[in-house]
Amino acid sequence: MTVYIDPPTWPGHGRLWSHLVSDVSYDELHVFAAGMGVPPRAFERDHYDIPSHRYADAVAAGAVEVRSREVVRLLHAAGLRRRKGT
Repeated sequence: MTVYIDPPTWPGHGRLWSHLVSDVSYDELHVFAAGMGVPPRAFERDHYDIPSHRYADAVAAGAVEVRSREVVRLLHAAGLRRRKGT
């Protein structure tokens, strides 16, 4: 199981966020997130939003650190990218 996380550079709600994604399936991603105790409401279309204070937890749990552009590329290559409104 490999999931990926980008740096917490996305602002929202007074904090910075990372995106947690899978390049295999949403099921893999949901299992990983649940193992970290990430609530289901953090899932948005094709990724989980992870607050900056949980970034190190995700990496310690096995998430591979990648750049934000790589997250998008991985989602597209896997056919898992879902744009807003879809």
